[in-house]
Amino acid sequence: MSPRPPLVLASASPRRIELLAQIGIVPDRIEPADIDETPRRDETPPRLAARLAVSKAQAIAERDPHAVVVAADTVVAVGRRLLEKAADEAEATRFLKLLSGRNHRVFTGVAVAHAGRTSHRVVETRVTFKPLSDAEIAAYVAGGDWRGKAGGYGIQGPAGAFVVRIVGSHPAVMGLPLHETANLLGGVGWRADAAAS
Repeated sequence: MSPRPPLVLASASPRRIELLAQIGIVPDRIEPADIDETPRRDETPPRLAARLAVSKAQAIAERDPHAVVVAADTVVAVGRRLLEKAADEAEATRFLKLLSGRNHRVFTGVAVAHAGRTSHRVVETRVTFKPLSDAEIAAYVAGGDWRGKAGGYGIQGPAGAFVVRIVGSHPAVMGLPLHETANLLGGVGWRADAAAS
């Protein structure tokens, strides 16, 4: 029986590591992919999420063709407007004011690359925020939880109290759709219960 190929997570996100652990998966290596994440002209949010996830997975797979590489990317959109990672407190404040009291969509792309092939899925989740007061926004931004998060918030932290409705995948909003990830890994023959073999 050939040895199980190493599983590489192409992300340093602690949230994605925790999410994988929920379904019994512990990566053999954590190797963040360094790619250009600039949206292309007229690129829709779901296409951006897919392209970035695939590009990250392929960047790591090129260095280690034997590995099974998992990568993901999350994009927040209000209409066709992309809300990327907030650059500073002022931008985080603007994002939260835009999201206040309205619906937005979170697109999370996940890709698995192995043996020269890459498969991916994009999951759309609709999230509704309650109306936010200036004081609530200021307190959240001052706490710093917005840093490094698409849309300027993390649903797994204090901003979870802002959410009045979610339709879709809660793990995807956190950064990794677990059902789709498990299916993609199964498609290349990688299973959590085979990790010890």
